[in-house]
Amino acid sequence: MAHPHLPTTESAVTVLREIAREFNLEMTVTDDIGADQTSRRISSGAFAVLDADGTLPHEAFVELGGSPAVTVQLFPEDDAKIDVDGVEFADVPRDAVPAFVHSVHGGLAYVKGKFFPPGWWLVVPVPGDETYKELVLRGTLTPWMSRQVR
Repeated sequence: MAHPHLPTTESAVTVLREIAREFNLEMTVTDDIGADQTSRRISSGAFAVLDADGTLPHEAFVELGGSPAVTVQLFPEDDAKIDVDGVEFADVPRDAVPAFVHSVHGGLAYVKGKFFPPGWWLVVPVPGDETYKELVLRGTLTPWMSRQVR
């Protein structure tokens, strides 16, 4: 199952606002617009506002209140970095971001422990048989993660 296409950063922010309303979460958004403002400056020259193709890149940083603490950094290159209680998921496709956040706040995300190699993994399944897994680097689980252990 493919995720609905989100052609722009703003379209992803709009869907995240709907998810925040659904789960009654506070949400703040910081927008960086222009090649001279975005964190990735791949396709533009120094001090350029537009990319080489004439587009105006848009990056957004979204903070969602509640538990777990979730932040989403949406990049102009159609991907995102999502942080869930200090665990960073890099290179999440922009189209998958709403499903990812919905899975976290909808109770589908879980923590899995391994004996060898020892450690904890935060697992976020999303529709379409996709699963994102990241090692909990700090070695200690947050209260939210502790409640999600399977």
